[in-house]
This record gives sequence, structure tokens and C-alpha cells, in this order.
Amino acid sequence: MQRIGMVIGVRPEKLEEYKRLHAAVWPEVLAMISACNIKNYSIFLKEPENLLFSFFEYHGTDYQADMAKMAADPKTQEWWAVCMPCQQPLDSRKDGEWWASMEEVFFHA
Repeated sequence: MQRIGMVIGVRPEKLEEYKRLHAAVWPEVLAMISACNIKNYSIFLKEPENLLFSFFEYHGTDYQADMAKMAADPKTQEWWAVCMPCQQPLDSRKDGEWWASMEEVFFHA
């Protein structure tokens, strides 16, 4: 099992839309998240900075393949098309990232 943490900004004028979307995530999107071996997925909001922090556990054996599977899914692509305009990627993210990856520096089970 791998724990993943990521961060991104949310545009202030899109904050309520983002909350509304995530209060009723499409069932097909949730099913794809599960099919890609992701469990315990949460997104947290920090205001007034308008930062979104996501955390999930990856329980598969090939993270890159599962992420490619998710990215190829038409319903997920449609979901991302409505969510991405709400988001504001960090300038400090790595090349190729939308959500900036984070280093885990502490864990206690």
C-alpha cells in the first residue's frame, strides 16, 4: 500500500462550484477510482489560502498503469473537464503535474 498526498489551489470565484461538484461526485467517477485501486480518498480545503490537499491510499501493484487507465476513461475525462477550470495549479509543481505531489515526512499507524 502506498500513501499519496497532493496539493493544488482552487480559484476563489470557483470555490462554491468545486464544493458543489464534490458533494455529489458522479457514480461512474467513483467506480473508476475504486477500479484503479484507490481507497480512503479525501480532499481537504484550507481557507483563506484556498488550497486543496488530497490524500489517498493506493492498493494496486502498478500505479502508472492504473493512473493511465483512469486518464483514458471517458467519464473521468468529462469530470476533469468540469473540475479543472476550478483549480489553480501551484507554480512549484513538477513538469507534467497538475496536482503537486508532496513528500510524506511523517506517518503513525
